[in-house]
Amino acid sequence: MKIFILDAFHQAGIDLARQHAEVVCWPDPAIERWPEEADGVMVRMRPITAAEIERARRVRVICKQGVGFDTIDLEVARSRGIPVLTTPGVNSDAVAEMAFALALTVARRTARFDRMLRAGAEIVRPRHLGVQLQGKTVGVVGMGNIGTCVARKWRGAFDAELVAYDPYASADRWQDILHRRVQDLDELLRIADVVTLHLPLTRESKGLIGEREMRLMKRDAIVINVSRGGIVDEAALAKVLAGGHLFGAGLDVFEVEPPPPDHPLLALDNVVATPHASGGTQETQERSATQVAQQVIEVLQGQPPRNRVA
Repeated sequence: MKIFILDAFHQAGIDLARQHAEVVCWPDPAIERWPEEADGVMVRMRPITAAEIERARRVRVICKQGVGFDTIDLEVARSRGIPVLTTPGVNSDAVAEMAFALALTVARRTARFDRMLRAGAEIVRPRHLGVQLQGKTVGVVGMGNIGTCVARKWRGAFDAELVAYDPYASADRWQDILHRRVQDLDELLRIADVVTLHLPLTRESKGLIGEREMRLMKRDAIVINVSRGGIVDEAALAKVLAGGHLFGAGLDVFEVEPPPPDHPLLALDNVVATPHASGGTQETQERSATQVAQQVIEVLQGQPPRNRVA
């Protein structure tokens, strides 16, 4: 058997794969031959296109690290009978921590102060006042594993008033978390001090937060996106922030990753940006890479696929 690892993985996952199969691993340029030679595929961020899947001769499984699968053409994989798997739940706490960190960094101007200190700039502190988050209203869009972790952290650390929106979550979701569920996203946007997004990129969610939605928010609200680029209209966000509406934004994801250096959002000092790094902890990467390898091995050994999305 031959497993192709298409981008950077924690060594634990690579080592496990090598115990069971021949491995072709990034950055070896031979990975480009995966459609013709692979039995199993391990992938993190690299897109897998319809054309590549159409060329696949012997591929029996593709496993994507994490929960997002918008980088893989599921329709074509499904038509070819190739199972596509993910690893839900493994990085929930790590991503939730990043969402929390970005919100605090934006609210307390942490990154701005750091840049000014390093540059030796004069700092007149009353001109750079932050906002406190204790007891504020946090709107959580998406009530899945990560949204749940985020909600618990906000409630536990800051006694936040939680408002949740998720048209796909069951009515009994979050029974053990004090919150208010709304059926209308606009209602959440109007009352939240922090809007934190935790949902997949789909036809329904693409452009979900556009200029109209941003204008509904409080002038000093904060937007956090650690889910997927494309859910927030980036041009609209830059326009709204530059115009003084919204306190700031924390973004771990962009439509094009990495964003170009001249991206308008990167020019704003009330934006804190990270390079799709929410799941990037030592603990999460080891567990996640190992689970990807294990799920690929299981399928190649004839076991039924786990965490299948196509």
